[in-house]
Amino acid sequence: MVGLPDLEVRESRERVRAALQNCSFDFPVRRITVNLAPADLPKESGRFDLPIALGILAASGQIPAESLLHREFAGELSLTGALRPMRGAFAMACGTARSGASHGSVAGASASTCITSAGPATPETPAQSTPQLYLPAASAAEAALVPGVDVYGATDLPSLCAHLAGAPDARLYPVAAPDLSETAPTAVPDMADVIGQRGARRALEVAAAGGHHVLLVGPPGAGKSMLAARLPGLLPPMTDDEALSSAALLSASRAGFTPSQWRQRPFRAPHHSSSGPALVGGRNPPQPGEITLAHLGVLFLDELPEFDRHVLETLREPLEAGRITISRAALQADFPAACQLIAAMNPCPCGWRGDPNGRCRCTPEIAARYLRKLSGPLLDRIDIQLEIPALTPAELSARSTTAGESSAAITLRVNAARERQLARQGKTNRELGGREVDEVCRPDAEGEALLRQAGERFGWSARAYYRVLKVARTIADLAGTAMPSAAQVGEAIQYRRAFGSV
Repeated sequence: MVGLPDLEVRESRERVRAALQNCSFDFPVRRITVNLAPADLPKESGRFDLPIALGILAASGQIPAESLLHREFAGELSLTGALRPMRGAFAMACGTARSGASHGSVAGASASTCITSAGPATPETPAQSTPQLYLPAASAAEAALVPGVDVYGATDLPSLCAHLAGAPDARLYPVAAPDLSETAPTAVPDMADVIGQRGARRALEVAAAGGHHVLLVGPPGAGKSMLAARLPGLLPPMTDDEALSSAALLSASRAGFTPSQWRQRPFRAPHHSSSGPALVGGRNPPQPGEITLAHLGVLFLDELPEFDRHVLETLREPLEAGRITISRAALQADFPAACQLIAAMNPCPCGWRGDPNGRCRCTPEIAARYLRKLSGPLLDRIDIQLEIPALTPAELSARSTTAGESSAAITLRVNAARERQLARQGKTNRELGGREVDEVCRPDAEGEALLRQAGERFGWSARAYYRVLKVARTIADLAGTAMPSAAQVGEAIQYRRAFGSV
């Protein structure tokens, strides 16, 4: 077996041998060479079992070799010949639909089998009009969601071989895409459950409309995590391309993908003990991290200063560019990372700094050391930085009489603002470049004067200055105005008051 197989792929020799023998196929007593091409690309996972087994059967004449042409095969074999569920089925279907079927190829790697003394290869036949992908039956449903490819599900190796050989009453039929209208959608937390916090609710509405990053600072129990969990429910529904991209990433990762997640914005909340590779990607060959798995969704970092400082610094580039490149000595991988960051933190280690009851016991030095875990360049990239006050007993007791606005009502305004952005510039306000900001985000004369005064007072960097402009543009989009006004610029300035000098 050649072509940089890892241990899992090399072990397929024993799985394939046992599966063929237990299914009453003849295992050739000759030298067998399995070539996994291209030779310089590392191969991993058990999905190569099925194409290797079919290659051996075709090369030894036990199934027609022409039956494999222009078809894709992937799947892990058990020792009995049953096909086991596999990860990456959705991503493979996307690749098959894009590139069309090619003989024996699996996820960009061609698996060909040669048995010494075998006869010449059968001439190729014309390609099928629609690519065909054969997968384990348990993994076929998610792949069937991809348009432009016929997905077949097989339960075991004998039934698949009988189908390929054209045996009577053994034909497999394409798997129909699951009817998701009958599936109960995953419950999304509703903003109506949040007590009080009108300023934070408004800030999340602005963040959802423009795709802005958010940092919530407040004492324990103020509702920071509760607010963060409700941000995905405010975001616009996914487009077809976004749904395909997000599902393919989850499918190819160890997180996995199920049809019930279709068109659902991902929400990833890694623990603060996460390492750098876990957060932004790593390993060899490179694997995606949490910021990539949250692509087109929300990445929530609770207790932000408790993360290792070096881990947090790795977020700088992907938060700015929406992509991350992981480089190793012999391989480089480029992963999408256009997620929306929402982070939460306490103002000091005990959490009660600034409490009117004097519960904070942290010295100024301890509080400053705690905040220094967040670097200025990282905070500079977070558009909305907001203080969340503790709830008063009066607010808690009035819960039954003052219900908050629901997520559905807020989403209507968010969708309208997002549509204005897409019609104007084809992207969210957060994604605007420097020249584009000058063209579409410039406020009126009074607003520009107010922004200049605030920039001079707080010593903003150029990045912070432009991010305030983007937030002001989003506030104007929510209001339906053509140009940000002084009042809207003032609101955008207030969204950086948690760390006024940044």
